[in-house]
Amino acid sequence: MANVGEIQPQQAGNAGEFTTAMRQLKERSGLTYRQIEKRAAEHGEVLARSTLADVLGGKVTPRPELVAAFVRACGDGERVREWLEARDRALSSGRSQADHEDEAGSPTQRTRRGMGQRRMPALLWGIAVVSLGVATVWGTGIIGAPGGSGGGGGAAPAPPGKRSAPPRGPVEIRPAMADNLCLTDGHAEGYDSLVAVQRPCQDVAPQETELVPAAGGTFRLRWYHPDHGKGCLTVVTAGTGAALLEPWEDCGKTSRFHLEPAASGGGDQYVLRVAGGGCVAISGSRKSAGAPAVKQPCDGSAAQLFSLSPAS
Repeated sequence: MANVGEIQPQQAGNAGEFTTAMRQLKERSGLTYRQIEKRAAEHGEVLARSTLADVLGGKVTPRPELVAAFVRACGDGERVREWLEARDRALSSGRSQADHEDEAGSPTQRTRRGMGQRRMPALLWGIAVVSLGVATVWGTGIIGAPGGSGGGGGAAPAPPGKRSAPPRGPVEIRPAMADNLCLTDGHAEGYDSLVAVQRPCQDVAPQETELVPAAGGTFRLRWYHPDHGKGCLTVVTAGTGAALLEPWEDCGKTSRFHLEPAASGGGDQYVLRVAGGGCVAISGSRKSAGAPAVKQPCDGSAAQLFSLSPAS
């Protein structure tokens, strides 16, 4: 039975209200994203918790098969058809309203068109935990000049005579403080979208990362999955996700990095400097799986060192 004040699916007049009804169903079920994903799998259905988080956050339009799997997993399976019909009505209503606003020259529509950037939906990454791969594309093998833009102080690059070229092709990027973990995608507490985190290397999937050349000897960190497409990491600058690294579809609007050999720790360790200031580090110098990568002032600490080695 629904709680007082809940929006029932048949009452949803647009996509936003339908998403609200989905969120309320999740809250009523008392299940976590992980538990919903597991229940769906028990029914032979795929329901990635990362994708579901983006749907319930209003960032992704729910597909019919996702709605059906979600409703069944939350214990409302006898009303699947009702939910699917409500979805179709809500989305149709939203499209009609958008068409009307378009004809009227809606200021909101014009603003959205001018933004030219958006987050990369979590559905592009699937449910697999994946490692970062790196493809160096310049003959020198050294990307970024010593002391490149931003971050001043600490985390000094290695002297010229001790520089070593990073490995070519797909690699594993391992935080120096947790050599059994690899930098990959996952979720940070309190933030719905996928971000860069450290996870066990043995859990990696076929996703790779490329170092894509950008202006001023910098590069962009681009994730690629053969089934789900590409997205580049950018430093979140505001809100609850500030300083996290999040993938966006529009790579031209994302952060640029300098890759610098570290002054200590061996020839395979590097500092990732953010163009414009700061260095990539593991939050709180944590060694546990799931700890996110963040931008922080460059200080030369072990939390800001990463080793690069060919992916096995």
